Amino acid sequence: MSKRDYYEVLGVERGAGKDEIKKAYRKLAFQFHPDKNPGNKDAEEKFKEATEAYEVLSDEEKRRIYDQVGHAGFGRGGGAQDPFAGGGFQGFDLSDALRAFMREFGGFEGGFSTGGGAGPRARKGRDLQVRVHLTLAEIATGVEKQIRVKRLVDCGKCHGSGAKDGSKPVACETCAGTGQIKQVQRTILGQFINVVECSACDGEGTIVRDRCRDCNGTGTVRGEETVSVKIPAGVVSGNYITVRGHGDAAGRGGRNGDLYVVIEEAEDDRFVRHDADVLIDIPLTYPQLALGTKLEVPTLDGKVLLRVPAGTPSHKILRLKGKGIPRLNGYGRGDQLVRVVAWVPDKVSKKEEELLKELEKAFAGRAPKVD
Repeated sequence: MSKRDYYEVLGVERGAGKDEIKKAYRKLAFQFHPDKNPGNKDAEEKFKEATEAYEVLSDEEKRRIYDQVGHAGFGRGGGAQDPFAGGGFQGFDLSDALRAFMREFGGFEGGFSTGGGAGPRARKGRDLQVRVHLTLAEIATGVEKQIRVKRLVDCGKCHGSGAKDGSKPVACETCAGTGQIKQVQRTILGQFINVVECSACDGEGTIVRDRCRDCNGTGTVRGEETVSVKIPAGVVSGNYITVRGHGDAAGRGGRNGDLYVVIEEAEDDRFVRHDADVLIDIPLTYPQLALGTKLEVPTLDGKVLLRVPAGTPSHKILRLKGKGIPRLNGYGRGDQLVRVVAWVPDKVSKKEEELLKELEKAFAGRAPKVD
């Protein structure tokens, strides 16, 4: 199902200020918070949706990217910000939303918890980042890259459990396997329930007593894999692709981290990129500019015939429609700009010098005067 517009989710206009956005989010977050709607999946989805929208629109850089390319800027390539600063919202789950809510508003009274939902904390492996250098030709067409990634993988000996053969993790006695400890504080303003992670089991709810020797109980070992990544046409430096589950393994029943493939665009020898347009300089002689000419010019798709009208001045830019780079959001393709530049030889022969002097006499007094 396609995502709703973030402004529509929060019920604010596109020009809304930060205070207005925060106020709109606060209202929705308190309305649909899971602690107020236990077991209500619809409310949970609305809480996640509102929090995701707020995470983007409350951040100046993320909001700028969203206003330019929409949802494409997050998670599928797009978003010039560092992905480890919170970008990429494919797979934005309830725990992410609750953490964002708590970061913004902290605890609140009336019996609502200040932690996540009940149950052990799911381990998550570390997110990884790799940089991929692309040529302009690859960016113009899109490309599939095979990327070798060094990462933590599940231990083959204990199959990621961390426990020695013949044993298994046991429930934590401190938290009775819940992974959380509740702290209740009563004040004249009401009751505060603070749910904190169990320090004995690090929130996992289980403890490994007999550790696997290969991984020392972590459930993970060093490994390597090759990941195939499809990169769409039109990306720019700083865009990134989120590859779910290909970061470090968490071990002991946790979920893998994610892999962020960050795009770096290599400089091109011929073309200079301007968003979706590309610019190339083509040197021409004075007779070609004065009399006009037809010539083949290189494009990202191969050579095409270009007509230069008679009387074209140096540095005039001619446009080849649709010969630029596809736009990332899918709306058409840019143009190729051909800048014709008068070519002046370093040296001339005796005959050429005589011809040029004759030409100088012929045009004497015709050049525009500068006041």
